[in-house]
Amino acid sequence: MKKALIVWGGWEGHQPKEVAEIFRGQLEQEGFHVEVSDTLEAFADGEKLKGLDLIVPAWTMGRIEQAWVNNVSAAVQSGVGIAGCHGGMCDAFRENTDWQFMTGGQWIAHPGNDGVEYDVNIKCSSSPLVEGIKDFTVKTEQYYLHVDPAVEVLATTRFPLAEGPHSLNKSVDMPVIWTKRWGLGRVYYNSLGHQANIMEIPVVKELMRRGFNWCAEGKSLAPSNQAQGAYTGMQDNQL
Repeated sequence: MKKALIVWGGWEGHQPKEVAEIFRGQLEQEGFHVEVSDTLEAFADGEKLKGLDLIVPAWTMGRIEQAWVNNVSAAVQSGVGIAGCHGGMCDAFRENTDWQFMTGGQWIAHPGNDGVEYDVNIKCSSSPLVEGIKDFTVKTEQYYLHVDPAVEVLATTRFPLAEGPHSLNKSVDMPVIWTKRWGLGRVYYNSLGHQANIMEIPVVKELMRRGFNWCAEGKSLAPSNQAQGAYTGMQDNQL
């Protein structure tokens, strides 16, 4: 049985407890054994983290011990997946650039605040994570992020829609969903999820379900000579 850890907390405006419960239900339906924690001390045992298949952060803002970030990073490098949404993963610890490097981006603005109606445009891709998914419209916060150019973008949204100092720039397609690799681990992020009701939208829920499973499957596919330890720094063509 695959094992997942959900860690929730931080700013309550994102309803982290409620989002964590949605994620718990999804993962249990997929056959995971799920542990849920409301303290960052859940990241203190590095060896325990390496025994997981999936880590799901749902923690907005706040501060984290560097040693705990190192533990999560080492676990992901060894093959454990990490997947999350909205500010719970990519606005978790604003001062910690190591966390941002691992997860692939950092929130910087949501012009128009909550209630912006916008399209999520699925990118043509061979990825099974978006196979059969059509473009859809949501009404929620539209995240503007600083994004790692190494990510594989699976969905985007067009800016600008709301007025602001950014609106005189040319239109840009901002990533909404992406994947990346961190060592031997898989990373999945979806910028939707300002509050729990957004994560209950069927298409959003399905996208997260696929992301969770994809990340968790990575550990079993990691090279056997690397899966027991952290990534050694070899390039992809050396694995």
